[in-house]
Amino acid sequence: MSSPLLELKAVSRTYTSGGEPLTVLREVSLVIQSGEFVAIMGASGSGKSTLMNIIGCLDKPSSGTYSIRGLEVANLDGDALAALRRDTFGFIFQRYNLMSDLSAVENAEVPAVYCGMAKAQRAAHASDLLRELGLGDRLQHHPNQLSGGQQQRVSIARALMNGGPVVLADEPTGALDSQGGKEVMAILVKLHGQGHTIIVVTHDTDIAAYAHRLVRIADGRITSDEQQQKGEADHQAKTGETARDTKPGVAVLGESLKMALRSLVHNRLRTALTMLGIIIGVASVVALMAIGNGAKQDVVERIQAMGTDLLTIMRGPPAVRASADVVTSFLPEDLPSIDGVPGVAMAVPETTLSSLLRFGDQDLTVAVVGTGEDFPQVHDWPPQSGVFFSAEHVKRYAQVVVLGQTTAKNLFPNDTSPLGQYVLIGSAPFLVIGVLSSKGLTPRGDDMDNSAWLPYTTAGARVFGQRFFNDFVVRVKPDADMSVVQANLHTLLMKRHRKEDFNIRNMADTIATANETQNTLTYLLAAIAVISLVVGGIGVMNIMLVSVTERTREIGIRMAIGARGFDVLFQFLTEAVMVCFIGGVVGLVVGVGGGLATSVIAGWRVIFTVAPIVIAFACAFLTGIIFGYLPARKAARLDPIEALARD
Repeated sequence: MSSPLLELKAVSRTYTSGGEPLTVLREVSLVIQSGEFVAIMGASGSGKSTLMNIIGCLDKPSSGTYSIRGLEVANLDGDALAALRRDTFGFIFQRYNLMSDLSAVENAEVPAVYCGMAKAQRAAHASDLLRELGLGDRLQHHPNQLSGGQQQRVSIARALMNGGPVVLADEPTGALDSQGGKEVMAILVKLHGQGHTIIVVTHDTDIAAYAHRLVRIADGRITSDEQQQKGEADHQAKTGETARDTKPGVAVLGESLKMALRSLVHNRLRTALTMLGIIIGVASVVALMAIGNGAKQDVVERIQAMGTDLLTIMRGPPAVRASADVVTSFLPEDLPSIDGVPGVAMAVPETTLSSLLRFGDQDLTVAVVGTGEDFPQVHDWPPQSGVFFSAEHVKRYAQVVVLGQTTAKNLFPNDTSPLGQYVLIGSAPFLVIGVLSSKGLTPRGDDMDNSAWLPYTTAGARVFGQRFFNDFVVRVKPDADMSVVQANLHTLLMKRHRKEDFNIRNMADTIATANETQNTLTYLLAAIAVISLVVGGIGVMNIMLVSVTERTREIGIRMAIGARGFDVLFQFLTEAVMVCFIGGVVGLVVGVGGGLATSVIAGWRVIFTVAPIVIAFACAFLTGIIFGYLPARKAARLDPIEALARD
């Protein structure tokens, strides 16, 4: 003998109310066979709705057993219970419980989404059901465009969508007028005739009269169970399937995306404000990283403009910022020895001090550099006009000077040519013999063109009053190993000076240091921008929590018609990710546009690279997942009974 369709044995249900236990059902035993039409009748508070919730797997008994075709419900987890609700039961609610933002067809087809049915197939099936129920001309109408009876018909179509054998109707005519109630009951009678098992919960004797079997309940106990009509029904009972093991697929993903878009569009202002933090964060990352990259490239190019194959030998021991002793051992006698080191192309001494230059009534403080005749070749800095001084000028202490572009323009305004003119440096006159080409700013922001160059012999005797130099700049031959040359220079100077009163800096090391410094600043800017993303993420989480609270009843409806906890979590997580996705896209556009506007308005150099854009967008995406998970998890863990009871 086959197992009954539904069987309850000594089922009790106790809730905790105000800290005290409240027993709603007491030792209820009930067997329902396939194809029956059963009315469960009782007054308000009798326990009939609780009994129906247990039968529909929305609730579990506190004690006793409940089985569906011999399958013990108490042993099932949340997903298995959702599968039973989806494949075995169709729910018809007193208050219809339709989703206001869905059309009649879309409301009817929701249960099929959680079965993984294809969009076209479920839309066609839902349309056919609604036409059979007399709503062929109302397929695209929303609930607020339908009468109460029409809404209940949509609810019936939804209950039949997955073909479950059992239809559970909770006061299905309670919100309808008498005519609407008769029409709904006529549909239920017809469904019973087609083989469905119908279970109606009601307090109305007229509605109970439609059933073949009447179960009366009072104070949580069954007081009577009687047949109202004798004989077996002349129809084939629907068997249906239970607990099909399906997984979320394209159908659930499509539904989640659609519901996410609807929710965002429905709450436009709230969505825009939520996205604002994400937009600011992504735009900041993209724009600031581009500005940082541009600044770094400027610094590197300025250093490279000074020459990447240079070694600078500076006074003072290495790793010492300042010393009380002035190193005076950098003398002209060192030059021939340095020039003789293998791999050295040329070397020049350099001593730089600020000094006052005067021409006519123009006074200007500039950096005066005492150096050798090979300075233009060492630094790749040729004259723009005139010539640079020669070895002969150095040898005979010639009072000649070469000016930088800024110095020449400030001392000789109105396009006056400085060549052949005498300028005073201190109290000594110097003949201007050349003007160097423009070099721009140093990495520290100093104007290299605001300078003047003298033969080091003349500068030491006439301006500085000293023979020793501040440093030597050495250019390495193209085919030489810079590190080997650096080591050889170190060995040479240690022999000559007998102590390490110098330090040698490699221009490549300088570039690397500048890169590291700029990278640190860029990462700092990026970190500040990421904080905006975090703030935006918190905003997303808050809004999603509000959304879960507002849509608690919708969540209960979806769970009642077969949605698993994962399906609900996936839907709300999709909404959070979509907010951040759209915000990320807008942020990228704003960031690129802001960077370009900064370049045009402020004249700053900006360099956009793929990595920061990808990272910023990925961070926005992850923000949606991370900050959307907790609200989505909260939604997934809601109790269906409590969610359905929420207004």
